[in-house]
Amino acid sequence: MAEKKLSLPAKLINGGVAGLVGVTCVFPIDLAKTRLQNQQGARVYSGMLDCLAKTIKMEGYFGMYRGAAVNLTLVTPEKAIKLAANDVFRQKLSKDGKLPLWGEILAGCGAGTCQVVVTTPMEMLKIQLQDAGRLAAQRTVTASAPASGPTPSLVASQTAHPGTSAPPRRSATRITAELLKTRGLRGLYKGAGATLMRDVPFSMIYFPLFANLNAVGRAEDCKAQERAPFLQSFMAGCTAGSVAAVAVTPLDVIKTRLQTLQKGEGEDSYRGIIDCAQRILKREGPSAFLKGATCRALVIAPLFGIAQGVYFLGVGEHLIGLLG
Repeated sequence: MAEKKLSLPAKLINGGVAGLVGVTCVFPIDLAKTRLQNQQGARVYSGMLDCLAKTIKMEGYFGMYRGAAVNLTLVTPEKAIKLAANDVFRQKLSKDGKLPLWGEILAGCGAGTCQVVVTTPMEMLKIQLQDAGRLAAQRTVTASAPASGPTPSLVASQTAHPGTSAPPRRSATRITAELLKTRGLRGLYKGAGATLMRDVPFSMIYFPLFANLNAVGRAEDCKAQERAPFLQSFMAGCTAGSVAAVAVTPLDVIKTRLQTLQKGEGEDSYRGIIDCAQRILKREGPSAFLKGATCRALVIAPLFGIAQGVYFLGVGEHLIGLLG
């Protein structure tokens, strides 16, 4: 497939703008996804809608956007790196204006690898902020349940005792400072291997599928000269994104569990990827690996639909043209 070369600054602007718009639209569903995936012990939420309703009731409307500031800050470089890297690799791997399927897959692999530099710390901080509300809700459920003897808790230090105030909300800045102080830079990159295992297969599925869906219905000699219509780019991004998202959901569950620092009542801690997978399978069964799959599809589909729509509309090129 022939590729139209775009300037790197334009690619970065396109990716950044698309990321900001997309995250703003779908962040509440992503929060529900994180809370559902981390739910092991006391069943606080029965599904996505129940999670969102209880979040609004207990934390207010803006409770659905806990951790959004981290995403909005880092999603620009993350999406810019992902989309720009894929384009660069596709151009490098193209021969005589053609890119075979193996080249498309390899380009996606390279894009997924590059973005992990930003994705891992972003996800690490976001997950702690998103899951805080679930832990608070779980403590409320546990406290209201009939006592049946002492139960070991991994969050005992976080539980408010009678007559004391609840612990203060932790900010992304505070979490970052604590991780750097206690664990160094490695603390921010906990779960980097699992993030790589999720993002590389995702990109290997997403980018080739998107490129082929985006080319449907266009003559071969027009593909290099014309941008796809906005609706086609949007739908291609949505379809490819949802397929790739569901396909790698088991890896996303493992990543989320590994990166969650504070656990609820009776919830497992894990020593690594293999230990996590084994414990989930043994304790919760195979279906646990698909927790949050619907949420992921609902998040990723519009996120990448918007991303590719903005990207192929050429927002970056227009901005550079105005500034130039």
